[in-house]
Amino acid sequence: MYRSPEDAWGLQVWRCEPPGDLLERSLGEYDAFYTEAERVFSEMERRFGHFVVLDLHSYNHRRAGPDAPPDDPALNPEINVGTGTLDRNRWAQLIDRFIGDLTAFEFLGRHLDVRENVKFRGGRFPRWVHQRFPNSACCLAVEVKKIFMDEWTGALFPEEFEAIPQALQSTLPGLLESLEKVDRRDR
Repeated sequence: MYRSPEDAWGLQVWRCEPPGDLLERSLGEYDAFYTEAERVFSEMERRFGHFVVLDLHSYNHRRAGPDAPPDDPALNPEINVGTGTLDRNRWAQLIDRFIGDLTAFEFLGRHLDVRENVKFRGGRFPRWVHQRFPNSACCLAVEVKKIFMDEWTGALFPEEFEAIPQALQSTLPGLLESLEKVDRRDR
């Protein structure tokens, strides 16, 4: 939970501290989420052996203000795949295939800039997944730069917005093929 600027990349999250009962309810929902994730992932591990989790987020790249130029593209890929919480050697083929398939997708007449661990390396949830399911789960932290909206006004760019899930869907055959190879390797 973001309670201070240190928790949220230096951003002021609250005008004033939220009431205690709100924090308590929020933390209860947080615990319920992790309980359900443990149940679902345990079932996936039991049924399939290995599985992939895409931890999807979006990030701002115009932090200096609505009239400022976008942040340096060299440091802000359109899609950042965070793999800093997993065993890269174990999942290398799957990660490389995922990045390759995303990069190959024709995104409105061009290709996306997809890179690994440039802006983000993965956070609490992927770390939790890999601690709980170290041999069976590959959780990729997928951060999409807000190329699908104006991050200051909230106005959506419909074509870009609709193309993002299509790009992610294009990776599914490769993810499944890669998981089958991991299953064969681990038998």
